[in-house]
Amino acid sequence: MNVVLLGATKGIGRAVARLLALRGDRLVLLGRDPEDLGRSAADLDVRAGRSVVAATVPCDLADPAGFEPALAAAAAALGRIDAVIVTAADFATQEALEADLERCRSLLTINFAHTVVFCEHARRFLLPHGGTLCVVSSVAGDRGRKPVVLYGASKAGLSAYLEGLDHRYRSAGLKVVCIKPGFVKTSMTAGLRPPPFAGEPAQVARDIVRAIDRGTPVVYTPWPWRFVMHVIRRLPRGVMRRVGF
Repeated sequence: MNVVLLGATKGIGRAVARLLALRGDRLVLLGRDPEDLGRSAADLDVRAGRSVVAATVPCDLADPAGFEPALAAAAAALGRIDAVIVTAADFATQEALEADLERCRSLLTINFAHTVVFCEHARRFLLPHGGTLCVVSSVAGDRGRKPVVLYGASKAGLSAYLEGLDHRYRSAGLKVVCIKPGFVKTSMTAGLRPPPFAGEPAQVARDIVRAIDRGTPVVYTPWPWRFVMHVIRRLPRGVMRRVGF
């Protein structure tokens, strides 16, 4: 496959890129920091034993003006794009977001509005020949919960958008894959106490690549979160007010 990855220099995205490189897919890496992109590209080429990164292109989710040019550069480098994977996102604790409304506004904008706009650009590149759009959302968007009111709201909106996009365009050949990780041990969650069923990036990456290959519309990862959230979604509102989960 010819794959464009936004967020491939860290955490889950880096683990996904390594799996794709090892199996011989051709990649274009998008990200904020050109130096990080260069280091990641060199790492992937060494791991694969050959050149698998066709290009690296600066692209920041905070700057929508760069989305279309970055995807156009990726398409030029690859010839055509078979899949676009978005793992980039913003994160902060509920306490930090409540204390700084400007930080809150930025997170909500990046995780929802700007990610949706990036996906809309990606859709235009994928639809003419079919392809896969895979985006990492979160279990935090499945239900309003005390510890993740604001972050969860941003992911709830994103998950709803991805579901609607899949309904609208699957018959036209665009497969939309929504990944819903639980807690994953990355630099984004460093310093936070891992809950039960916390995942590792490599484990989550394997689930993501499998979902892309199969075109699975929604995937919970690690797998126990599928059953955890099945229960959480069905708890009465009165119970949710009393629990801290």
